[in-house]
Amino acid sequence: MPKHNLRVLLVEDHPFQLAATQSLLNSYGFHALTPTLNAREAMSALNSAHTPFDLMLCDQCLPDVLGLDLIETACRSGMIKQAILLSSLSSEELAALSALALERRLPLLGCLSKPLNGPDLQSALGLDRYPHEVRGPAEP
Repeated sequence: MPKHNLRVLLVEDHPFQLAATQSLLNSYGFHALTPTLNAREAMSALNSAHTPFDLMLCDQCLPDVLGLDLIETACRSGMIKQAILLSSLSSEELAALSALALERRLPLLGCLSKPLNGPDLQSALGLDRYPHEVRGPAEP
């Protein structure tokens, strides 16, 4: 699917990180972005959307819920198609979250360290291999 058509929900409680992520996504051609600062705002955006978001980028350590739990709720409700989890946790903790997402059969494209960097995001989205398309969820 061409990336300029993708609808992306961003959930990040730090305004600077949110703005930086928006800027990075814009530089890759993603413009249909819905920024939110917490799970409550994200759920409001999800509930008011007429169609599922193609992608959710979500911080793990939100003030009102854990990011992986929010991703699971949105996924099970058919509100998102894919997700990327963002966190400042250690690489071991990120690996554990990735394994948990796999166990829960969530459509997670990756668990990325914050601050987010371009090459990691490009890789998670498959842009390093297919510069004009975002990859689909991995097969279980």
